[in-house]
Amino acid sequence: MPANLPPQYLEVERKLKTAKTALEKIAIYEELLAMIPKHKGTEKLQALMKTKVAKLKEEMQRQPAVARRGPSFHIEKSGAGQVIVVGPPNAGKSYLIKALTGVEVEVGDYPFTTRFPAPFMMPYENIRIQLIDTPPITPDYLETWLPEIIKVSDGVLFVADLADPDCSATSEGVISRLREKKIELVPEHHPVPPEKFPFLKKTLLVANKNDAPSAAENIEELRVFFGASLKVLPVSAKAGDGIGELRKGVFDLLQIVRVYSKVPGRKADLRDPFALKMGSTVLDMARAVHKDFVLNYNFARIWNENGFEGQRVTRDHVLQDGDIVELHI
Repeated sequence: MPANLPPQYLEVERKLKTAKTALEKIAIYEELLAMIPKHKGTEKLQALMKTKVAKLKEEMQRQPAVARRGPSFHIEKSGAGQVIVVGPPNAGKSYLIKALTGVEVEVGDYPFTTRFPAPFMMPYENIRIQLIDTPPITPDYLETWLPEIIKVSDGVLFVADLADPDCSATSEGVISRLREKKIELVPEHHPVPPEKFPFLKKTLLVANKNDAPSAAENIEELRVFFGASLKVLPVSAKAGDGIGELRKGVFDLLQIVRVYSKVPGRKADLRDPFALKMGSTVLDMARAVHKDFVLNYNFARIWNENGFEGQRVTRDHVLQDGDIVELHI
């Protein structure tokens, strides 16, 4: 049976030739796994990818502990944005990532199953968003490198444990620990000046295990405790409740627009959009396509669902989600 791999697969696979670290290779293999169609013809390929990921993780664990101390982890951003998943022990972060990505993640019913940052790709409609699984945080325990990874990320998913009788207090303990490292978790629409980007992180509070006996009471407590500062989204990673809404929440958290490039005289390719920050202009789009497009820019035409049918626009025209842009140089 043919594998029927998508055309983007080979393009992503070529990145393996330039990947230097185990973490970079894991990120690429996870992205490839998410692309592989799930049927009998791809079972061997899926198994091969999972084996390679497992060996790379094992290789990382064999490295001397001294090499893992300090801010030594760097995960290159991939996809439409990078979101760090944080939370207290046993909140179900890894189960949540598994539910969002469809990729097997090491999980366990004991604290500190996750020991290293691990990248995964979450599909959302026609884009992919990078999620980073991280070790748990407590008032007394925080990996020295974790704050630095959070600071360069595009956003944070904070996972609270609704099965914990002291859910709100436990969550506040983690948030306070991050605050000690100059990291403030803020709502998705909170203004973040460029100079404050490393310290103010747009955050979605994911209340996991909403099927736990204490869930309803804990959800209300979280909303009272954090409602004015963070949006609370109840889900159940194991049961799959709220996962679709959470994917949309992650997309909204990034505050990006998907813009499609159109070559003059041809139809637009709607399979592979450019992901740009809200407020981006036509000139920003030209820069994303190629730096020479900015230098030689002449004009642009736009198509969208708001009535634009090839209208000519200025270079500082602000783009909307779904715009089709035809650049002329």
